[in-house]
Amino acid sequence: MLQVVFRILGPLDISADGRPIALQGARQRTVMSMLLLSPGRVVSVDTLADAVWHGNPPATARNQIAICVSGLRKTLKTAIGIDDLIVTSHPGYLLHPGEHRIDAVEFEERAAEGREAARRGRIEEAQDHFENALAMWRGPALDGITTERVEAEAARLTELRLDVYEQLTALRLEAGRHRELIGELTGFVRENPLREQALAQLMLAHYRSGRRAEALETYRDGARLLADELGIDPGPALQELHEDVLNDSPGLSLPVAPAAAPALAVPAHLPPVPAAFTGRHQELAALDRLLDHQGGASLPVGSIIGTGGVGKTALAVHWSHQVAARFPDGQLFADLRGYDEEEEPRRPGAVLDRFLRALGVPGPQIPADRVERTALFRSVLYDRRVLIVLDNARSYEQIRPLLPGSSGCCVLVTSRDSLSSRLAGDYALVPLHLASLGQDEAIALLSRVAGGDRFAADPAGAARLSELCDRLPLALRIAAARLAAKPHWTVRTLVSRLEGQHRRLDELSPDARGVRAGFRLSYRDLPADTARMFRLLGSLNVTEFSAWAGAALLDIDPVDAEDLIEQLVDAQLLEPLSASTGHVRYRFQDLLRLFARECALAEDGEGDLRTALRRAYGVWLGLARTAHRRLYGGDYTVVPGSAAPHPLPDHLTETLLEDPMEWFEAERNAISGLVQQAAREDASEYAWDLVMTTVTIYQNRNYLEDWREGAEAALAAARRTGDRLGEAAMLHSLGTLEIVQYEHDSAHERLGLALRLFEEQGQDQGRALVLRNLALCERQRGDLDGAVETGRRSLEIFRKVGDRYAEAHVLGLLAQIELERGDAQASLVLSSEAVARSRGLGTVRGEAQSTVRLAEALIRRGDGVRAEEACRRALELVLGSNDRRGETHVLRALGEALWCQGRHEEAEPVLGRAIDAAEAVQDAFLQARATAVLGCVRALLADRAGAAAALGRAAELFAEVGAGAWRERVDRLLVAIADGGPADSQRLFELVQP
Repeated sequence: MLQVVFRILGPLDISADGRPIALQGARQRTVMSMLLLSPGRVVSVDTLADAVWHGNPPATARNQIAICVSGLRKTLKTAIGIDDLIVTSHPGYLLHPGEHRIDAVEFEERAAEGREAARRGRIEEAQDHFENALAMWRGPALDGITTERVEAEAARLTELRLDVYEQLTALRLEAGRHRELIGELTGFVRENPLREQALAQLMLAHYRSGRRAEALETYRDGARLLADELGIDPGPALQELHEDVLNDSPGLSLPVAPAAAPALAVPAHLPPVPAAFTGRHQELAALDRLLDHQGGASLPVGSIIGTGGVGKTALAVHWSHQVAARFPDGQLFADLRGYDEEEEPRRPGAVLDRFLRALGVPGPQIPADRVERTALFRSVLYDRRVLIVLDNARSYEQIRPLLPGSSGCCVLVTSRDSLSSRLAGDYALVPLHLASLGQDEAIALLSRVAGGDRFAADPAGAARLSELCDRLPLALRIAAARLAAKPHWTVRTLVSRLEGQHRRLDELSPDARGVRAGFRLSYRDLPADTARMFRLLGSLNVTEFSAWAGAALLDIDPVDAEDLIEQLVDAQLLEPLSASTGHVRYRFQDLLRLFARECALAEDGEGDLRTALRRAYGVWLGLARTAHRRLYGGDYTVVPGSAAPHPLPDHLTETLLEDPMEWFEAERNAISGLVQQAAREDASEYAWDLVMTTVTIYQNRNYLEDWREGAEAALAAARRTGDRLGEAAMLHSLGTLEIVQYEHDSAHERLGLALRLFEEQGQDQGRALVLRNLALCERQRGDLDGAVETGRRSLEIFRKVGDRYAEAHVLGLLAQIELERGDAQASLVLSSEAVARSRGLGTVRGEAQSTVRLAEALIRRGDGVRAEEACRRALELVLGSNDRRGETHVLRALGEALWCQGRHEEAEPVLGRAIDAAEAVQDAFLQARATAVLGCVRALLADRAGAAAALGRAAELFAEVGAGAWRERVDRLLVAIADGGPADSQRLFELVQP
């Protein structure tokens, strides 16, 4: 039979075997709530109508209630196959008692059991019942159902909840947990300031923690509030406690029950040292700091946290064996089973029983009460030196009773969740976050299990195998064991089996204790929203991300997304990276990402997953468009697409895009991965728009492979989906890339195809962009007249569509062509206009490009002084925006401006910097241009050997990129400096200029 659970201690929630059952509308939820608040009792139709219509039911109320109940029955029968759960019984209906569970009923039962256990003196059992009862609450009872009758009954449940909390708190105070209760009670009193019992408990907790003044201040604040709100004085019990605190009454202190110290045995519980344990030298040294605190003021506690399979237990056991001699009174070890798939976590009382017996306490002398067991445990260990290893702990509550009271002992805890916030302050804490092994350590572990010869013979295969295992010790041991069991396999055989992402987890999960099972133990207990965040983030083809990406995936506020992601960090399912940009970035280990994708495919519908991913594409696209807009002064030089951006809050966008180029740099790999993913899923509108919008970073930082791979993938997707606009845009983009790579013939062919497609669709902006690039091709092919004509056609369209940035760029191009045609005056006019247009846009990149064109025109006219001024202005712009390609152009032009003034010694180092910048962006043509000018300057400095070397290098580079005309220029330059006479500056200048 299906297990049906009704939950009202929070928002109304109904489920069958864990699957949610949705009710239709507020009316059904109200009626269901009323029945659940009175299980097994008749709720009259009049009462239901009064609740549904807020005390003002219509004349047809009885019929409408009947229809509503009929709908509820149908919903429940469809979901669970039971049609008599809601029974008609005059004068209304009742919820039939049966096998189903109601959390409010169970809450009251657990509370009653807790009170009975406390009455009988079974304190530990009482605490467990109270804690279980309170754990059922998920928020305000029946939150969201706003009818007076429901709210009144919900208030009764809330009052019971507060009573149970105070009863539990009283037991915890009796157990000596006053110090840890202060923060919790402070928050409780702040939310419930008129509850005198809680106020008294907070006073007592303060006093027993040595905070007498704060106890008195708590009383004064409470008395003042009671007077202001209710006009009354504190009750007799609270006043009596106040007097006791003033007088330091001995009755306020906890009674110390002396415990007989039995003869101590010397336990040696440590498991064997793992044979394959490797490395971890820094981590072992960190744990050694625990020994420095031994015998000090506070108990030394080490905390090792990390994801499943990272080797927490192995490290704890290895270190414990190393230092066992420091603990002559024994070593205790307990697997607390905090993350066991089949068994419940170990109860502290049971662990204490085993520890006490191991320490020599006879069974009949071990108290039944857990609090008394803890007291006896601490008494037995007083003045003893015992190492206690608590492996696989689930929570602080699980280990707290197992912590000794004396600092001669030492405790080492392993867990997947961080316990530091609960341990810090009260103990000498040494926290350790355990990451994957280093590369050398990983290969050493593989060698230790499978034999070193196989890995020594194939170091590249060994390195790749360790990467595919994420250098995770569990995965490495499994991989090495498979090789050891298959002597006929090579390292590459296993590598090839692991390369396929769809089977990697299968290969590393040969049994119930494999990698997948370890991950599942961390995943299974995640809250629903956190688990969905994990699945969707794993579905993204990005290596690292910030919280705003998760916000887009779930369509929630970025702060809420960050909270969910931090829960994944706490569960060791994500790794936080540095926050150098002000926003923390996160990454998956590859194996965890594969596991998350498996979970997404199994648990999320195809449509929901597609929608979430498109929101993610949209958030990157929206930011990329805004970054592009800020760099270019508007939505210029791009073809508008139909892909929908996903918005972020304005303040967040402002922060992220404070430096647009740096944002592009930080997100370059993510954008490249998303382009490939969007293309694979035929979301071509996102794929090509991301490529086109991101071209600035591709070109300025010379990420040409990213550019080509993305554009080709987006082009293929556009063709598959019939996206003609996307096809045209990517043909244009690839044509632009080929111009950058000096492949002008193939660029001309692609651009011709793009032009026809843009013309078919009447897309003027696209036509103009293609014509501009065709002009560049015609210029490089030597057809300067054709280049001018094509360039002016593009200029006319840009002016028509209002693309002012592209207009300025074409003006600069025409200025360059006029310069090559020998008309320096026309070039000067055009470049001056380009500078003015760029400044009007406020775009740094455009102004820098136009200013270099202006400087080149001034150089050609022999005006070196003004050319130098223009270059230095352009240099400020490119350095401020970290435009390395632009820096190369500017420095080469500055070197020419200094040469033009006869300042050859100053020009030489400037040209050296230009060459360095060109090498940094790996642009051989720009490097060759600067090197050729450097050769001329060295010739003018009478360094003929240096000049010949530079010109020879320039010739090699021009030949490498297929710039035959430039190679011929350099040959003529070599002839010009070879005659042995003084170098002719004017002749060299004419030869080195385009």
